[in-house]
Amino acid sequence: MYENAFNSIERDLRAEEGIANELDYVEQTSWVLFLKYLDDLENERRDRAELDGRDYRPIIDGEHRWDRWAAPKVGGKFDHNSARTGDDLVQFVNQELFPYLASFRQSATGPRTIEYKIGEVFTELRNKFRSGYILRDVLEIVDALRFNTQAERHELSQLYETRIRRMGNAGRNGGEYYTPRPLIRAMVKVINPQIGETIYDGAVGSAGFLCEAYDYLRRDNLSASDYETLQTRTFFGQEKKTLAYIIGVMNMVLHGIDAPNIIHTNSLNENVMDIQQKDRHDIVLANPPFGGSERREVQQNFPIRTGETAYLFLQHFIRKLRAGGRAAVVIKNTFLTNTDNASIALRKDLLEGCTLHTILDCPHGTFQGAGVKTVVLFFEKGAPTRNIWVYQLDPGRSMGKTNPLNDTDLAEFVELQKAFTEGPKSWRISRANLDTTTFDLSIKNPNAPEATALRSPEDIIAGMLARDADTADILENIRGML
Repeated sequence: MYENAFNSIERDLRAEEGIANELDYVEQTSWVLFLKYLDDLENERRDRAELDGRDYRPIIDGEHRWDRWAAPKVGGKFDHNSARTGDDLVQFVNQELFPYLASFRQSATGPRTIEYKIGEVFTELRNKFRSGYILRDVLEIVDALRFNTQAERHELSQLYETRIRRMGNAGRNGGEYYTPRPLIRAMVKVINPQIGETIYDGAVGSAGFLCEAYDYLRRDNLSASDYETLQTRTFFGQEKKTLAYIIGVMNMVLHGIDAPNIIHTNSLNENVMDIQQKDRHDIVLANPPFGGSERREVQQNFPIRTGETAYLFLQHFIRKLRAGGRAAVVIKNTFLTNTDNASIALRKDLLEGCTLHTILDCPHGTFQGAGVKTVVLFFEKGAPTRNIWVYQLDPGRSMGKTNPLNDTDLAEFVELQKAFTEGPKSWRISRANLDTTTFDLSIKNPNAPEATALRSPEDIIAGMLARDADTADILENIRGML
């Protein structure tokens, strides 16, 4: 049912001139889905209040409620006579609905409330539907979706993830928001979060890390206390970009977190020296943007100053960890070997202040559309590094859009990592053997078969001349037979 609904929405959006690409598709689908989810949430809360004999005060009221403007009904059936459509619908959304919802950011009691999330989403978001008739069709399709049961949310979340993945494959900008889920799941398994620990992603994107961590921790037999902990006191994130923020909030909602603790802000604007114990977390899971360049005033917030965004994020993550905290962070593989001052200083800082126990070397094609190789750094904060276990991931095939990374590819890594087992693809690096001037962490597999030695130019030329002589003899023999 839901698959057909998403396909119908997609067909409608192809005809909408205000929606140009996969990023627009996900963005505009997100705000409509979000408002339908809020309507179902309100109905659930209202029913619960009635059962408890309490009055219920709705979050969204008046003409701005879903059942007033998006899907008015009479006797349970859609009322086409009272439903806005065409220019009237677009005008209402642009001039009344969005400004009303955006005002929640000022009236909310705090940034962790659902009211604040609504205000954040609609403060910078813009409606890109130009045709009120196409929007009306989409609203009617979405109105048939339900968010009431875990099974319904799960199916919707899987479909939404599919659209996020396609957005990630659509081009360079889309790729900023998508990390392959098999890689995330492997990272989560290695970190092994527990209920009661807090999990943080300061470059949250589509919230893939937080959603996968939630799925890892959620069980059917959770106590009410543990469920409340997962809902409100476990997952924390920050995101700079508006579209990514919206997608991240919606993705977490669909996975079952009612009021995601995601803040719309640039994590790098925080001076890392001002981070206090109350601001720290037990676990960091992240894939920060790399290749970007930050302004000088942003660089002032870090002891190791550099324009490379990923290096600033790595410093941010180290200082956001509590003592004994654990992290898994994706970064360009050039971080391991670059000889500039910032790279050397950051490697030294990581090795001296944390136990970098595992490096996962990812192959080309792990990230669609990215022209760089990446590694995943697994570390614990508090004690210096002694030995590093390195695993060189080799799926045995070239990866691409039609042949992406899968869970089976990473199964061996997850299993061997438990005991840091050495083998054909894995080995250890001793901190004692590192160059103390560069702290170079080059990926050089000592177990790989030695490459066949290249022949000298003289040998190559001699071989060519020998083959030419043999060819000449054969041709002379053939001529003699003519």
